[in-house]
Amino acid sequence: MGFADFVSDAGISMLNSWLTTRSYIVGYGPSQADVASFKALKEQPDSSKYPYANRWYKHMTTYESEFSTLPGDPSKAYTTYGPEKSEATLNPKDAPKDAEAEEEEEDDNLFGSDDEEEDPEAVRIREERLASYRKKKDGKDKPAAKSFVTLDVKPWDDETDMKELEANMRSIEMDGLTWGAGKLVAVGFGIKKLQVNLVVVDELVSIDDLQAKIEEDEDHVQSTDVAGMQKL
Repeated sequence: MGFADFVSDAGISMLNSWLTTRSYIVGYGPSQADVASFKALKEQPDSSKYPYANRWYKHMTTYESEFSTLPGDPSKAYTTYGPEKSEATLNPKDAPKDAEAEEEEEDDNLFGSDDEEEDPEAVRIREERLASYRKKKDGKDKPAAKSFVTLDVKPWDDETDMKELEANMRSIEMDGLTWGAGKLVAVGFGIKKLQVNLVVVDELVSIDDLQAKIEEDEDHVQSTDVAGMQKL
């Protein structure tokens, strides 16, 4: 169905939800999808109510002078982007069960039901068997999926202390995050951005959350971009 209007709380909430796991409306870089969505907003989203939409909006302001050169189809309306169908449902009791819920029911049926009063020992044994079954089904013994990511960290100007910026960034610790090599890359007018490599465990680290943590260093960091991402 795409985005709804960006005037109502529901419409902006949909945008905020969409950007929870994304840096851009489409793909890994700014495009005409971002331009159309940005222009559809009458004002910057409230950071307390829509933190992800607010962060994206602030980031896109740094590209305003480049809007006309960004890739994509500028004739498309912002409503052509976003979720394909509404996440709203009917009364929960009337909503159809998803595949995962049905699997959970099947798992419970494999090892008995809790509807009748049971012997505590029988319950313990059943729960152990159920936990073992689920562990095998979920592939817990398989190696954790990882991604190799390259981030661009942009300073405010040529007077920004890049050593302090990098030190502050590398002080961020998250389970599943491993910092790699970094280098300074000239972007023009004497300004250099920090380009850094890192490896993340996909289930443990959200790239959006990491970018938000880096951008909390407002004295040094103007914005961050995902320059590249590859599954390992």
